[in-house]
Amino acid sequence: MSDLQKPVRTIADLAKIAGVSAGTVSRALAGNSLVNAKTRKKIEQLAREHDFRPNQMASKLRRQKTGVIGVIIPLGHDRHQQISDTFFMTLLGHLADELTEKGYDLMLRRVIPQQDEDWLDRFIRSGMIDGVLVIGQSNQFDRIEEIADGYLPMVVWGNHQEGQRHCVVGADNRLGGRMAAERLITAGAKRLAFLGDTGPFEFAARFAGARDVADRMGVGIEPVSVHLSPDQTGREIATFLAERRDEIDGIFAASDTIAFACLRELQRMNVPVPQQMKLIGFDDLPIAAQTIPPLTTIHQDISAGAHGMVDLLLRRLDKEDTESLVLPPRLVIRGTA
Repeated sequence: MSDLQKPVRTIADLAKIAGVSAGTVSRALAGNSLVNAKTRKKIEQLAREHDFRPNQMASKLRRQKTGVIGVIIPLGHDRHQQISDTFFMTLLGHLADELTEKGYDLMLRRVIPQQDEDWLDRFIRSGMIDGVLVIGQSNQFDRIEEIADGYLPMVVWGNHQEGQRHCVVGADNRLGGRMAAERLITAGAKRLAFLGDTGPFEFAARFAGARDVADRMGVGIEPVSVHLSPDQTGREIATFLAERRDEIDGIFAASDTIAFACLRELQRMNVPVPQQMKLIGFDDLPIAAQTIPPLTTIHQDISAGAHGMVDLLLRRLDKEDTESLVLPPRLVIRGTA
C-alpha cells in the first residue's frame, strides 16, 4: 500500500504525505504564522482529504494542559456514604454544567482517606488534571490545609473558618443552624434534637449555630449521630425515634437527605408532622418542595456555589490568589415547621 493509500492517523503520517516535518504539520494545523501560507494551505487540504483531526489531548499535554478538572469527594468521616447521595448529585450536576461551559472536562474520584493517606497529593501529581475541586472537608481539614500551602489551583466546597489557608465556597453554616433552631422554637418546639454526624466541619458548624440559639433561649438540644449511607441512615433514625420520640418535639436534620428519611420514619410511626413533631432540613434540594408535607429547610444556593467554585478555580489557574466565598443561607418555610 502506498503512502497515499494508508490511513492517516498521526501527524507523522500526514507529514510523510506532505513531504515536510511533523513539526511543520503541527504548526500549520495550529495556524502558526511561521509556516508560509502556501505550505499551510497544502497541509490543511491534505488533512481535509484524509479526514485527519489532531489529537487534542496530545496537543494539550504538549502545552502542559489537560483541559481536565479533577473533582474529588473525600469520605474520611463516613466511608459508606455514596456519590449517589442527592446533595452530591445536585452539586456535581451544576459543576459539570459550569466546567463544560468553560471548555473543561471533569474527572471524578471518591476516596476513603483511611485507605489512601496521599489521596489528594497523588491526584494533583498525576499529570491528568489542571486543577482540583474538593467536595467537602470531611475530617480532612488539616490535609487540605497542607496541600493549599503549595498548590494554588484548588477550591473546596465546605465551611469557612477564620484564618484557614485553603479557598472554600459554601454557606454560612453556623448562621443557617441558628435560623433552623430559631424557627423550631418559634413554632413551639421546646426539646430539640440535631440529627447528623457532628464530625464533618459543615455539620459541626450547623449544630454549633443551633446550640447558640437553644442555649440563649433556654431550650435543650441533643446531637444524635446519624450516618449518610443507604444502609444506616433509616435504621439509625428508626432506632432513635423508637427510643426517644416522646422526649423531643423538634428535629433539626443536618441535611435534607436525613430530613427525608426522618419524615418517612415519622409517617411510618404515625407521628403527625408538624403537629406533634416539627422538622427542619438543610440544603433545600429540589425534592424538598415535593415531600408530604413539603419540607421546611435552610436554603443554600448550590447553583451559585458551583458557579463560584469554577470561577475561583479558573482565576487560580491564572495565578490569582483568591478569597473564599461564603454564601448567605435562607430559611424556607413550608409544611414541616
